[in-house]
Amino acid sequence: MATKTAEGAETAGTGPGTEAREDDETTTDGPGAVAETEETGKTEPVDTAGEEDGEDGEGGVREDDGADGAGGKVPSGVGQGAGAVVSAVLGLVSLSGGWIGTVASAREQLIGQLRTSTSASVGTQLKEVYGDAWHTTALWAGLFALAALITAVVVLVRPAFGAPGRPQAAWIRSVAWAGLSLGVIGLLLAVLKYSDALLAVPSAG
Repeated sequence: MATKTAEGAETAGTGPGTEAREDDETTTDGPGAVAETEETGKTEPVDTAGEEDGEDGEGGVREDDGADGAGGKVPSGVGQGAGAVVSAVLGLVSLSGGWIGTVASAREQLIGQLRTSTSASVGTQLKEVYGDAWHTTALWAGLFALAALITAVVVLVRPAFGAPGRPQAAWIRSVAWAGLSLGVIGLLLAVLKYSDALLAVPSAG
């Protein structure tokens, strides 16, 4: 009888109780897994999917940041700045007619001298020799002024046709407005000189 009792006790020690303890210590990983605590004997879900989502989310943010960093190039505005400077220079040239205007005026004066005889009246000589040369200088000055006006207007309206939300540099606008102003002044003076309203050729009478 004692032997049976001892064997029964040993058998009971290795029976369902042992399996229960082993089950308590065993947990299963993975999405939707259930963890069983030894203290309370209750099952709690293991939140492994949330950790994976968090890692994926951080990785997604990093990828998006890299994509934004390698996005479209920001325009430097070099072309607009060059156009503004060119318009200002053309405006300055229009006030004097430039080298081309001087050469054209001298050529017209030479042609007038060749076409006018020495026996022609003083009025005719003034008109052919000096008047036409003066008008040629005014004409070339007006062409330079018109070019300055067109260039300045193109530079000032260029941001309206470019990338939205990218303002034009202040110095580009300032230089372009200076070229526009000089072009207007040069064109006005050219018209006045060509129409003999300003500094007209003196008459012989």
